[in-house]
Amino acid sequence: MQKKSINLRLILVCLAAASVGLPIAIISIAKILLLLGGTAILLTGKPASAAEPAKGRLKYTPIAVLLVLAAFAISLLWTTASAAEATSSLGKYGKLLMIPLIVALLRSRAEAIYALGVFALVQIFLLISSWMLFFHLPVPWATSPMAHIQHAAFSSYLDEGIMTAVFAGICWHLRALVPGRYGRYFAIAVVIFALVNVFFVFDGRSGHVVAIVLMSLAIMWEMPIRYRIGIVLLPFLLLLVVSILSPKVQNRVEQVRNEVQAFSLKKGENVVTGSSSGIRLHFWHRAVQSILENPVLGSGVGSWSHEFNRLERQQNSSNPNIAALGNPHQEYLQWGVQLGIPGILLILALMISILRDTLGMEKMAARAAQSALAALAVACLFNSTIYDALIGDFFCVTLGLLLALGIHTPANAHTGSGGKEQAA
Repeated sequence: MQKKSINLRLILVCLAAASVGLPIAIISIAKILLLLGGTAILLTGKPASAAEPAKGRLKYTPIAVLLVLAAFAISLLWTTASAAEATSSLGKYGKLLMIPLIVALLRSRAEAIYALGVFALVQIFLLISSWMLFFHLPVPWATSPMAHIQHAAFSSYLDEGIMTAVFAGICWHLRALVPGRYGRYFAIAVVIFALVNVFFVFDGRSGHVVAIVLMSLAIMWEMPIRYRIGIVLLPFLLLLVVSILSPKVQNRVEQVRNEVQAFSLKKGENVVTGSSSGIRLHFWHRAVQSILENPVLGSGVGSWSHEFNRLERQQNSSNPNIAALGNPHQEYLQWGVQLGIPGILLILALMISILRDTLGMEKMAARAAQSALAALAVACLFNSTIYDALIGDFFCVTLGLLLALGIHTPANAHTGSGGKEQAA
């Protein structure tokens, strides 16, 4: 009976790990199975504390996740959104439960590594698919309508670029875990192909920024402590180098500059016409206005579209209604619109809680988890990353897997060649 329980736990987590990046229907099914099946196992099975030491648990993240969901649920009392919009938005934030749930279900280092291996295989499959699309090879499993233009098999270049950058960072930090004599070198090769894919294949500027941030962190951690102050200038240096080498990055940087300049000159008028940066700036402007009107409680969960449309009508804007996207393309401001300034503090507290749980972990696992967290923090500056489907599920599953690895890896251990654990 115990063996079947362990297998079921691992199967549920592996299904979730294998789903991220695939079509949204597969992600949704895997997520529901994880949330319902995992919760049932934890409620009816043997408590983890009876089988494991206390160090095998998170201290801060579960509390932060519950506080976040409670705050959004309470805001149902005053939300300006319709009941359908409010409950739908609350459900989207429910994906945060996957982070502590995955950690609770994975009860050993071996299980965490196995689940990460499944995760890595699927991400490599997505990476190969992207390269095949780039070279115009047949990819019959691609379901994205823009697959042959954006080179992402199941999602968009925006999501895929960010996920590929994060996967590259994970492969770099966990390269010692790859089995085999040449496992470490295989992981490094995957890192190179993934980063080249981000900078030379995908157009997503968010992915470019995330990749540069993660590269800067990786370089900083490899440097002697006395030289780490140089991390302040390193991202700008990397951006300069990448812009010179990659025409895509250079064009996108120039496009941002032109779009921001045009927005400033037109004062936000007609930003819809072909200006991604202009749309974002217009959304952010309206979000800030909404926050200033309700700085303490916000407008309630799911209220962004209602607040945007209201402000558009009040301002007599000449722009057409562009709130159909359902979010302001900025996670921090979206929480501010819904929960006021406390909402912005709440999302920061959530990220700090995850960071606190990584402190004291074994260096390799801690850096991998901190890299994923840094990527999430950066991605949230330009997109509603947690709120959105697919990319939000990717980050929740990824953080859950990495935190599980960290709490089950002795803090005084490191891995040598071929992933064999050695005493420090």
